[in-house]
Amino acid sequence: MGIPFHQAVRVGAYIVKQHLLGRKRYPLVLMLEPLFRCNLACAGCGKIDYPAPLLNQRLSVAECLEAVDECGAPVVVVAGGEPLLHKEIDQIVSGIIARKKFVIVCTNALLLEKKLSLFKPNRFFSWSVHLDGLREEHDKSVSQSGVYDRAVAAIRKAKEAGFRTFINCTLFSDADPARVATFFDEVMAMGVDGISVSPGYAYERAPDQQHFLNRRRTKELFRQIFAREDRRKRRWAFNQSALFLDFLAGNRTYHCTPWGNPTRNIFGWQRPCYLLGESYAKTFKELMETTDWDSYGTGNYEKCADCMVHSGYEATAVAEAVRKPWELAKVALRGVRTEGPMAPDIPLDRQRPAQYVFSRHVAEAMARLQNQRPEPELSDAAD
Repeated sequence: MGIPFHQAVRVGAYIVKQHLLGRKRYPLVLMLEPLFRCNLACAGCGKIDYPAPLLNQRLSVAECLEAVDECGAPVVVVAGGEPLLHKEIDQIVSGIIARKKFVIVCTNALLLEKKLSLFKPNRFFSWSVHLDGLREEHDKSVSQSGVYDRAVAAIRKAKEAGFRTFINCTLFSDADPARVATFFDEVMAMGVDGISVSPGYAYERAPDQQHFLNRRRTKELFRQIFAREDRRKRRWAFNQSALFLDFLAGNRTYHCTPWGNPTRNIFGWQRPCYLLGESYAKTFKELMETTDWDSYGTGNYEKCADCMVHSGYEATAVAEAVRKPWELAKVALRGVRTEGPMAPDIPLDRQRPAQYVFSRHVAEAMARLQNQRPEPELSDAAD
């Protein structure tokens, strides 16, 4: 359960190689967004408020695989938007698997049963189904009733068909630790292969701005959740590093690794990270070599002040686990500490103020589209 052994070994060997080569910055997970279009409109999402012409854009199979080759990361997460709306998603996945990369397709599962026959179980392939809690919490999160039941049914079908399937869960300030613990019990009872969990990032354009977590509340919430795991005398299998979970509970002071999860989408290579689109590079090389990395991250930039999201900090935790395996072993043996003093947090007194540049990106992209005809054919958005 959790991260498969062969994946942990291959990723660990990749990290060791980067260190031996003396590389300070290297990608760990490619976040590939072949489209922004989605068949849900979640209240906490900052990815769906683009004009229709941009929502109709798709990365081609060739562009997706070129990004995989260019980046070289051992893991590729296909996100969006809803990836299963892309008509050639099966070709994208098969092309990534052929390159011996671990590919994870993130989906809300509304189309999963319909599309399942396009894919075959493979040790390099996993489904990541988005569930934000029990039925009531999840349907509220996605702003539509009945989605939880459809997602659970799809998870069962995927498991019956032999696919490695885990859930990804985003928590907000109204999360109740007892109900989250019950939710984790229930998904483990479904037979999922693991849980991926993260606090919600405060997208500036999300419809719901009232329920994002600050760092103190994040740590308190995860301590309360993990304490319930101990009382149950059972283990939840997480598809994440134990050191990242220890960080969420306030036991480690980490700086984010924004280059660890580089993002490629219809605009190009997103700078600086999966969560912030401050500007875009044309190539991965340009992204890595021309981004002012030191101007981002908690303590450096106002938009990053409350972030503790896996896409920024999981790579930090994984790198430490390889450098200091004894730290990983300690957490694995004793579990995440849920009492006692928290590690010092990063001071915010020198962070630069936020810049709001989203409108400029949209205007530039729309101007480019006006010079391109015809527009690309729509996929199964109506589904």
